Amino acid sequence: MLEGMTFRSLATVSAAALLLVSACSGGDDPKPDPGPSERGAAEVVRYSPLTGLPMDQTPDNPVFVVKIENTPSGAPQTALNDADLVIEELVEGGLTRLAAMYYSTIPKKVGHVRSLRITDIGIAAPVNGVIVATGGANQAISRVQNAGITVFSEDGGSVGFSSDPAKVRPYNRLVDLKAIAAEADVTAPKEPFLPWAEDEEGDDAEPSATPSATSSDPVSSASVRFSRSVTTTWKLTGGHWARTNGHADTEFQADTLIVMFCRVGNAGYRDPAGNPVPSTELEGSGRAVVVDSQGQSVELTWKKPATDSPITFESSDGQPYTLDPGRAFIELVPKGDGSVDLR
Repeated sequence: MLEGMTFRSLATVSAAALLLVSACSGGDDPKPDPGPSERGAAEVVRYSPLTGLPMDQTPDNPVFVVKIENTPSGAPQTALNDADLVIEELVEGGLTRLAAMYYSTIPKKVGHVRSLRITDIGIAAPVNGVIVATGGANQAISRVQNAGITVFSEDGGSVGFSSDPAKVRPYNRLVDLKAIAAEADVTAPKEPFLPWAEDEEGDDAEPSATPSATSSDPVSSASVRFSRSVTTTWKLTGGHWARTNGHADTEFQADTLIVMFCRVGNAGYRDPAGNPVPSTELEGSGRAVVVDSQGQSVELTWKKPATDSPITFESSDGQPYTLDPGRAFIELVPKGDGSVDLR
C-alpha cells in the first residue's frame, strides 16, 4: 500500500538478465545494466476508495462531500448520478438530506446545495473529504472544523456558488465543483470508505457471509423508513438499485444498497424554525442490512470505532464481510424509529 494513500497496487516488473561474456584472453567488462525500456515498465492499477473499482489514474482532487436538499422543494437534484457514493441522513423535522461523494468525476453543476451537519464529520473524515455546503449552524461548523475537515461554503465566501432562477432560497443554490477543485488542496484518502472484496492476487472476490445470514430468495424492492414523514422506496432493475420516489433529474444507480441502523442524538442547537436538530452517531456499531445487485440480502453488524474510521461489516459468526466493488447508496436509519422492508 502506498504511504498516505488507500489505493491497492498490482505491479509486474520484468528485469532483463545480465549476460556476462567470457573471452579466452581474459574476462571482458560486464555489459552495463539495461535501461528502463529494456527492463519493462511497472503497470500500476489503482482502486477507488469509494467504489473499489479500478481507476486509470489518481484524481487530482480530494473527495468532495456535497450536501444536497432531499425534498420536492429542492428538486431536481442535479448531477447526483455522477457521484461515486451517496448517503442519506436524518435532519430536523423528520426530513432527510443527502451527502453525495464525488471523486472520480467532478461535475460543473451540482445541487441544490444545503447546509452541513455534525453527522458529516463521520462521512468526510475517513477519506480526508472536503465538505461543500451553503453554510451551517455555528456549532456544527465549529465541530467540523475542529475535526480538521476543510469546508467550502457559500456563507464562508467560497467560489463556485450560483443561483437557480427557477427556485427560491434556500432551495436554489448550485455549485460548480470544478471551480472549487481548482482552489482545494489535494488530500489523498487515507483508506477505503467501505470494505471492498479483493483476493490475494488483487482480483475482485465474491462477498463473504455465513449461509444462515443470507436471504434464500432474492428481493427486488425495498422501503426504508426514517420517520413518520419520510420513507425512501427502492426498485432493483437490471442489476441496479434506484429510488422510486427520489428527486433527481437522473437517479443514482447503486450496485449495493446498504441500510445501517444508528443511534441518533441531539446536536445541541435548533434550526431557524425552532426544531431540535438531530445528530446521527456514525461511530460504534449496530445492525446493517446489505442487498447486492442480484437482490441477495444479508444481515450484518456494522462497525466504525471512531468518526475517522472506515465502515466495516461482520457476519453473524464474527467474520469480516466484504462488498462487491461498485457504487453504493447508504441509508443511515435511526435505530428504534427506522425500519427496512425488503420484498
